[in-house]
Amino acid sequence: MALLPSIHEPADLRPLSIPQLNELAGEIREFIVSAVAETGGHLGSNLGAVELSIALHRVFESPTDAVLWDTGHQSYVHKILTGRQSGFSKLRQQDGISGYPSREESRHDFIENSHASTVLSYAHGLAVAREAGINKQRHIVAVIGDGSMTGGMAYEALNNLGHSKSRVIIVLNDNGRSYAPTISNLSQGGENAPNDATGELAKFPERMTGKLSRALTGIRLNPVYVRRQRKFEAFMRDLPVLGKQAEQGVEAFKAAVREFLQPPSFFEALGVQYIGPVDGHDIEELEAALTAAIKREDEGPIVLHVLTQKGRGYSFAEDDDEKHLHDTPSFDPIDGPKHASLTGYTNAFSEALIKEAAVDPRIVAITAAMPGPTGLLDFQEKFPDRFFDVGIAEQHAVTAAAGMAMGGLRPVVALYSTFLSRAWDQVVYDVALHRLPVIFCLDRAGITGDDGPSHHGVYDMALLSKVPGMRVLAPSSVQDLQQMLHDAMTLANDGPVVIRYPKGAARSVEPSFVGSGLNALKLATGNGTIAILAIGKMVAAAEKALDGLADLDIHATVYDVRSCAPLDPAMIADAATHSFVLTVEDGLHDGGIGQLIADAVHAINPASFVESLGVPTKFIPHNKPDAILAQFGLDTAGITTAAQRLLA
Repeated sequence: MALLPSIHEPADLRPLSIPQLNELAGEIREFIVSAVAETGGHLGSNLGAVELSIALHRVFESPTDAVLWDTGHQSYVHKILTGRQSGFSKLRQQDGISGYPSREESRHDFIENSHASTVLSYAHGLAVAREAGINKQRHIVAVIGDGSMTGGMAYEALNNLGHSKSRVIIVLNDNGRSYAPTISNLSQGGENAPNDATGELAKFPERMTGKLSRALTGIRLNPVYVRRQRKFEAFMRDLPVLGKQAEQGVEAFKAAVREFLQPPSFFEALGVQYIGPVDGHDIEELEAALTAAIKREDEGPIVLHVLTQKGRGYSFAEDDDEKHLHDTPSFDPIDGPKHASLTGYTNAFSEALIKEAAVDPRIVAITAAMPGPTGLLDFQEKFPDRFFDVGIAEQHAVTAAAGMAMGGLRPVVALYSTFLSRAWDQVVYDVALHRLPVIFCLDRAGITGDDGPSHHGVYDMALLSKVPGMRVLAPSSVQDLQQMLHDAMTLANDGPVVIRYPKGAARSVEPSFVGSGLNALKLATGNGTIAILAIGKMVAAAEKALDGLADLDIHATVYDVRSCAPLDPAMIADAATHSFVLTVEDGLHDGGIGQLIADAVHAINPASFVESLGVPTKFIPHNKPDAILAQFGLDTAGITTAAQRLLA
């Protein structure tokens, strides 16, 4: 009889035996594969966190105990165990459950976290509130993994947790991966991981450390050992005359042992206790380790280092060397997902960058843990010495690029639009202030859809257009993106350049419809009544609107803006001769490019009426991108309606 249908809340796990729990883990894996096959979503990281999630919810009592997830895409099992199994039929779909923790969905979700490396700071804050008598949580457990320990914010929080001796249990879910292999010397699967005979990263069983490490872990988990260690240290310290030297000798011996195992040495130097590594797929061992961590909690923060296998239990995920099916669109679970090939703007960027790099040895490429999704795998293969994956560390990526540019290189930083905001200070003061030749290529700009409010790339144009000297370009076709990247290599002589482009299918055009430099491109000439100035993805919708408007005897001038900052003076001068100007962008309306266009047009012709269509300033739930754009009038029908309204 299946066990999963009987699990409605964490308490339902506690009567189960270990064999039953192992059976349940298998059922959960089948359920996740089936659900993600229907809707798409994050697969590999959740398949690797099944036993860990079960153990956490058996040892701790959520929500009396706060279990926090970083990054949130590894929380599917947590959602299943907290009563949301039925919601997976509409995972990441309109009016369905989120692919991340959501406070609106459940009292078991404390933080809506889908950007990495933040959970330890949340945990520190909750611990401070608890010690002040405000927050009532008994235990605070922060689960961090999937490469999140490569982010600098995690280390800032660790430093403060250790300094304050906050009672927080940190579970380091080490699967050796973020999207790509984790770039970290603390990861058992990262740069310092043992290699097999072929030189490849060792698989999960080989990542378990040697006998000495395992023996020491067993000792450290033993509460009797811990108590006796404390008594022994006190005895040595109180010895007459020799007490101080004896205590120092004990500490020196312990330090030598810690140096043998790098993670303990690192964490304990920050004042954070360390247990591990333990097998993250052995529920009994996990429960023992978590219980031991609770017994040592009064001594301050403690890290439990757990080794897991990303994609465990589903052969297609286990064998995916690139990302272990980190995320996937819908697929046939029997045949597995088809190999994802680059499409649209991402593919155009990939091809163009390789072409430019072949003739310009100064060009280097930098990404933050996402070489595959940003289109850099082929570049990495062709130019391995000119490719840099810095892990989930956007701040470092940007300032490192600044240093490379200072040294004479021509760095191209490839990130998702939403993640560049994590390095805003570095973009402004480390790159732009120095007028450095850094080129930012921002994928997933605009409305992205299924991953919800944290992943929409709607802030880039409004923010970056306000940075002095920054050139912000938005291609409307694959050919235009490639031309922009080529032009950017020269434009960067005067300072940084941003090229931002959306997810999904891309428009393809003839050479006559490709612009150049910082010039706008006129696509249609009207009768002087209305001009439509469209940006990036919105150009295709504006072109389609032309036919419908012509049927209504409305003959519009249409521009592909291309250069959002600076704006093309010739385009502005022409637009100012029209009675009405309609701007369309898939970025923020407030402070967006449309408002910059309005100011520029009104400086020439105050009588020209300008209306701007854009994304409202609010958090936008997950849905399909085209449905969201239509909701805000950012499609052919919306442009047609807005033009009619202006002329009414």
